[in-house]
Amino acid sequence: FEEAGRALLPGPLVATELAAGLSGSLAAGAARGETVVTALDEGGAPVEHLASADVVLVLGPRAVEVIPAADAVRSVEPMRSVDPATPLHRTTPRRTGLDQAEQTDRPERTDRPDRTDRPDRTDQADRTDQAGPGRSGLAARLRREAALLTAAQQLGSASRTVELAVDHAKRRTQFGRPIGAFQAVQHLCAQMLVRAESARSVVYAAAVTEDPGDIAAAKLLADEAAVHNARDCLQVHGGMGFTWEADVHLHLKRAWVRAGQWQSAAEGEEELAAGLVSTVETCL
Repeated sequence: FEEAGRALLPGPLVATELAAGLSGSLAAGAARGETVVTALDEGGAPVEHLASADVVLVLGPRAVEVIPAADAVRSVEPMRSVDPATPLHRTTPRRTGLDQAEQTDRPERTDRPDRTDRPDRTDQADRTDQAGPGRSGLAARLRREAALLTAAQQLGSASRTVELAVDHAKRRTQFGRPIGAFQAVQHLCAQMLVRAESARSVVYAAAVTEDPGDIAAAKLLADEAAVHNARDCLQVHGGMGFTWEADVHLHLKRAWVRAGQWQSAAEGEEELAAGLVSTVETCL
């Protein structure tokens, strides 16, 4: 997913990956690339690439439902997307009717995780699913995974814009010298590298621990790195960065879209604050 972000690969990649990790024919189709899946979060977040999707993964408070994309199209309307390669639709929060564990499309975890779902992650999933109110259940686990995968995409984009800025600073000359020789440009590139590498360490750590707080921190830092690095890369490129001849503006637009998906900055901050409060209460 980091490399997908680096290459600006379009499509509902996160939702399709979530579906591929489930069980049944949907998972098989998504894993083989035969079924395109997008996701609808009950919070009312925009749905991406709906017109290209075969099915929609609907995430309720705890339950998960799969519906045909044609059914979802009837209750949504197109909305303006800042990224031309990420078409969005607006929808209202809906009740899936599957909020009871026994009614979910796939058996929901209660005291133990589903052992058929990614056995190498079951022990950690078991711990995080019991983290507290509002954090348990299949839907919550999928949201966490989606936030982590989105953070990885943001990290790839942040790393790529560092490379684009440095390469351009080496080639572009001003006053007979490469612009990379000027201290102001050097500082911009150095700050971009620090953001990307700081985000990398946190994203990689969250991929190992799968802790809700670690994932929230990873999404926050990766969003910041992707957006600010793209802005600084634009500044290094000057007016050229806004043209279709360069990919810089595409990285910025995609970073803006991803920053609002799965876990916003406010939601991530609330997750971290809740974790800190819980730690203090435990110590007391």
